[in-house]
Amino acid sequence: MQLSDDEKRVISAIQGDIPVCSHPYKELAGSLGMSEAGFLAVLEGLDKKGLIRRFGATLRHQKSGFTSNAMVAWRVEEERVSDVGETMASFKEVSHCYRRDPADAWPYNVYTMVHATSREACLEIASRISQKTGVSEYKVLFSKKELKKTSMTYFDAQPR
Repeated sequence: MQLSDDEKRVISAIQGDIPVCSHPYKELAGSLGMSEAGFLAVLEGLDKKGLIRRFGATLRHQKSGFTSNAMVAWRVEEERVSDVGETMASFKEVSHCYRRDPADAWPYNVYTMVHATSREACLEIASRISQKTGVSEYKVLFSKKELKKTSMTYFDAQPR
């Protein structure tokens, strides 16, 4: 699918911080030399094409009290992945839930990112998820140091 220059410019504008004001789209549109209506029409078109899935806020969890996080790797029977993944994703402490291919020495195929206020709380959450899903084989991998955390940039800012 080929994107128009306007579509690329709008994507570029929304992939960063959205202005906190009463008319954020108007402000973004103005920065691109577009009308607010034109900007919103491009966004609507991207949504209808299935290119934009959702808008969401990114919480800096360490600054908000969630000082511990863990990637939990789960070994889930393939025929249960969708149902189990849905249940895991329903936990408010889970920010990400993915299915990935296992490797020979690493049999885990579902991954959840758990956020909490302590390592012990992360372990307790993993235990609750295990009990609710019936998945007992899992590894809890704690983050030791954040090396990089940025949102993906798909298009650089396009000049008008």
